Amino acid sequence: MLRTTTCGALTIKNLGENIILCGWVQKSRDLGGMTFIDIRDRYGITQLVFNMDDNRELCEAARNLGREFVIKASGLVVERSNKNLKIPTGEVEIKITALEVLNSAKLPPFLIDDETDGGDDLRMKYRYLDLRRNPVRNNMILRHKMAQAVRRYLDGLDFIEVETPVLIKSTPEGARDFVVPSRMNAGEFYALPQSPQTFKQLLMVSGFDRYFQIVKCFRDEDLRADRQPEFTQIDCEMSFIEQEDILNTFEGLIRTLFKEVKNFDLPEVPRMQYADAMRFYGSDKPDTRFDMKFVEITDLVKGKDFPVFDNAELVVGINAIGCASYTRKQVDELTDFIKRPQIGATGLIYLRHNEDGSLKSSVDKFYDEDELKKWSAAFNTQPGDLVLVMAGLQDKVRKQLSELRLEMGSRLGLRDKNKFSALWVLDFPLLEWDEETERYHAMHHPFTSPKPEDIDLLDSKPGEVRANAYDMVVNGTEIGGGSIRIHDRALQALMFKHLGFSAEEAQKQFGFLMDAFEFGAPPHGGIAFGFDRLCSIFAGLDTIRDVIAFPKNNSGRDVMIDSPSTIDDKQLNELKIKTTA
Repeated sequence: MLRTTTCGALTIKNLGENIILCGWVQKSRDLGGMTFIDIRDRYGITQLVFNMDDNRELCEAARNLGREFVIKASGLVVERSNKNLKIPTGEVEIKITALEVLNSAKLPPFLIDDETDGGDDLRMKYRYLDLRRNPVRNNMILRHKMAQAVRRYLDGLDFIEVETPVLIKSTPEGARDFVVPSRMNAGEFYALPQSPQTFKQLLMVSGFDRYFQIVKCFRDEDLRADRQPEFTQIDCEMSFIEQEDILNTFEGLIRTLFKEVKNFDLPEVPRMQYADAMRFYGSDKPDTRFDMKFVEITDLVKGKDFPVFDNAELVVGINAIGCASYTRKQVDELTDFIKRPQIGATGLIYLRHNEDGSLKSSVDKFYDEDELKKWSAAFNTQPGDLVLVMAGLQDKVRKQLSELRLEMGSRLGLRDKNKFSALWVLDFPLLEWDEETERYHAMHHPFTSPKPEDIDLLDSKPGEVRANAYDMVVNGTEIGGGSIRIHDRALQALMFKHLGFSAEEAQKQFGFLMDAFEFGAPPHGGIAFGFDRLCSIFAGLDTIRDVIAFPKNNSGRDVMIDSPSTIDDKQLNELKIKTTA
């Protein structure tokens, strides 16, 4: 080794030792007779001291060092006179006896420091420099620790880690596939897996009753802060189990991660029906760090000649406790917020419960004080509270109010990143109607088992069939989801039929799985956690990009290596591909 120790290891206990350090120059300070250099590696920072009186040549060499030069420094550990107790090595410094420049460096395009002057685009272009910064590096260390904790927990429960193929068959369900042309099979394509779903089911047929994998998945879909074209899942499957076994096993995993990585004792995770989540929060991933449940007042407000309410399918609101003091400008800001195209609401009604006990509403032209008292009772308001009400089509207005609820939670400081609230959401609909294709699609995937008691509804009321499906939500983010699978060929064929597959199409796309079910498939189920999302929550980040070593931007581009890019005509000809772009 070129070094005898690291830049984060030396303390007062090492006084008098001769050591060798290697690392990057963080910064230098020339005080005339003395020069101080901070040397950095991934373990920390140590101060080097050069004294003109002791060794003029070494001091001159130190003055010529630039930021990010790679150096090797030898010297004696001495006590610092001006100590820095904010860092582990702050009580000592190294009196240098030998210095070697291992590599010089250009001036970096941004400051390599905790608080950098580089914007997102610049940092992504020079990601290898960004990774030198403590906050980003610490995110990578956090990710590593979480992955190791996952493996320890699952290995302790006899799960086997099995790798599944990356080049697979394209299927039409779900998001768009990334496709890969096959040179040896001209005109045919592989797809990159959106998940290892069918393979992990085949592993259950194979008798691997407990499988897991920390695996890359790929989806060619529109991106946002919590999405990347390639992402990582903790993918798991179990045989001979019921839903309760899955919930208990993987609640244990999440609680173990919180304890080992965050030293936080996550309490027992409560459970909520999908229908209740939509009714009380307008979302299948409610943020339960704060309450502010929806209150429906449709029957209470109709018939008062106020068209907005009279013509609405649903009138629903929230009680923003302590917000009666909001000014007209602040209420207008909230109205503008929900009118944004991303939310699409048309307006906002308020009821103010003033400190003196009086009630004031933006629609008191239509509702007298007695009527407003009924509103107040429904929302259980106290003096100082502000009720915010929206009206419209049921599904639409619930989603709009959900956005307003989250905005109010943020404004009131109720969404603390250092506070954690987990929730199981159960019994999702099996199918959802798609207006564009005018047919039902699987809400999760085609292999999700319906509730046995709801199977008869598949023919008469398919939209009311519930699935044996479950999601885990932490702080309003879905971090994992799964289901009990169909393991019977006849039921799987019936599911494909209701998803609009002909028998021929089902056989072409999923024949290998259907055939496998004829050779003794056990009852099985599983779950997949979004590992990037989980890491970002543990790190207190809004985006998953900073827990991924080399992420893509919001256009799906890697600006560091300039990918995706065109390929030359020779490669295209070998692949028998012509482009029109």
